[in-house]
Amino acid sequence: MRSEDLFLVLDKEVIFDFKANPFWWPEFSTFWVVIGAVLTQNTKWENVEKSFVNLKNAGVQSLKDVANLSEPSLANLIKPSGFYNTKAKRLSMLCKNILDKFGSFEEFMKNVSRKWLISQKGLGFESVDSILCYACSRDIMVVDKYTLRIFEFLDFTFESYDEARQWLEDIDRNAVYKVVGSLSDNELFARYHGLIVEFCKAHFKAGNFDEKAKKALKNLL
Repeated sequence: MRSEDLFLVLDKEVIFDFKANPFWWPEFSTFWVVIGAVLTQNTKWENVEKSFVNLKNAGVQSLKDVANLSEPSLANLIKPSGFYNTKAKRLSMLCKNILDKFGSFEEFMKNVSRKWLISQKGLGFESVDSILCYACSRDIMVVDKYTLRIFEFLDFTFESYDEARQWLEDIDRNAVYKVVGSLSDNELFARYHGLIVEFCKAHFKAGNFDEKAKKALKNLL
């Protein structure tokens, strides 16, 4: 099995309107991606959206607005996302560090490095690559817990996060383009990650894939 084989199986199975939202992640290329990448840790995206509503109702329109909130106030606003005290502390510090280092979200988008993001407390590889892919429009694939579930089912093992990421990125673009049309690498990797998440959200329940998912994935074995 090659990466494009997995992509095309998922693309056939997943129902999602990529024409309306080609980069999948909500509010792509905005500072909300940075906030969402922190808040979505260990919780469902629906809970993050509730926190977004609270933040927007409180007048948050920029990273600076988040940085200017007291940690107790921020924690109260993001309470639906769970672990709110820890997340408030880490999110506040991240926003302040971004502004101190880059001056603005726009400069952050253009100039941030993966190394710098990984050095920030509370950001693992998945969160870092989500920010790079969806906030900064970088050509990088996100590997999340759903991706690992698929690899486990297919009996694929990798020695590291980056090895798995590189396998996914080593995709035959021409084979994909024949089915979905030409895409930039950023759009391709955003879509690929979105396909994985949407597939698993629909078919991975109570620790197992349902029969429809198993049938689709077994075509790759």
